[in-house]
Amino acid sequence: MKAGCYTALITPFKEEDIDWTGLDRLIDFQIQNGITGILAAGTTAESPVLNWQQHNEVTKKIAVKARNKCACIAGTGSNNTRETLEGTRHAMECGVQGVLLVDPYYNGPSSLEIRREYIAPVAREFPTLDIISYVIPGRTGTQLLPEDLGLLFKQYPNLNTVKEATGDLANMRRTRTCCGPDFTILSGDDPLTIEMMTDPQVKAGGVISVASNVAPKATTEMVNLLLAGRPAEARALAAKLEPLFNLVTVKTTEKTPYGEVVCRARNPLAYKTLMAILGMPSGGCKPPLGKMTPNGLNKVLEVARTMQRTAPEILKPIADFFGVNIEERLENPKFREGLCYAEY
Repeated sequence: MKAGCYTALITPFKEEDIDWTGLDRLIDFQIQNGITGILAAGTTAESPVLNWQQHNEVTKKIAVKARNKCACIAGTGSNNTRETLEGTRHAMECGVQGVLLVDPYYNGPSSLEIRREYIAPVAREFPTLDIISYVIPGRTGTQLLPEDLGLLFKQYPNLNTVKEATGDLANMRRTRTCCGPDFTILSGDDPLTIEMMTDPQVKAGGVISVASNVAPKATTEMVNLLLAGRPAEARALAAKLEPLFNLVTVKTTEKTPYGEVVCRARNPLAYKTLMAILGMPSGGCKPPLGKMTPNGLNKVLEVARTMQRTAPEILKPIADFFGVNIEERLENPKFREGLCYAEY
């Protein structure tokens, strides 16, 4: 897959359905701000709570709008190989350039089984598509190992990319050793993108980003600076983006009648909350994801206010495209009504 910055696009909801008008606007916002490509129906898009008809409709919508403007990758992975094959066939017919296959969650297959019974059938069936493995053991409980990635790339040249979200640089370096210089490693963790792209033993080619839902221009610029061999400028820009990168998981300590507990608001909850505050189409998350706590909402506001105060250019494209006043939306309580639970 081509090096660059890809947005793992959030799916906006309106009540129980997809907000198709909102999705159109989000796609146009990404394209206008120079993104390399858009990932349709990935896990950030809440693919586990989309039925396959909705899943396929989202893929088609993004593939059609992105055509001749930026690349489109479809998330077609699941814990069912037959479903993955069917979803991949539909994505190919829509004209996507590649598909993203998350490791099969819950079933618990070994790396050997993931290679032979999941990735290989897709790579074999669709030799003209770029196949991107998505390794994120913290979410799936399974992991395709670098050795099996190397075997797959050797047998199926179209299995040419991994979205690496292990958080383990040793694993990434092993992937480079097993797969060689022609294999593409993309960051699956926004905060690690700089380190992955500048580490000479990893040599990542970009990121599939969550933060670029909110800041596509700045995130793409950061990646392009790294690809151009300008790491100092990229690091300076990354420092401005760092608060946004850290919203993927928001941890708070909450009080209950039985003592304190740690609450983890995981992706895409904090980003959808931020987008709603800023006036972007997002809708709420679908159950079992729900809302943030008041403490979590305050953390999101703190991040956005800090960025607006220290680096207003990061959020300016939102103001320009969606016609909103960022400062007003961050300070007026009416724009955050209903975005959090009243109490734990």
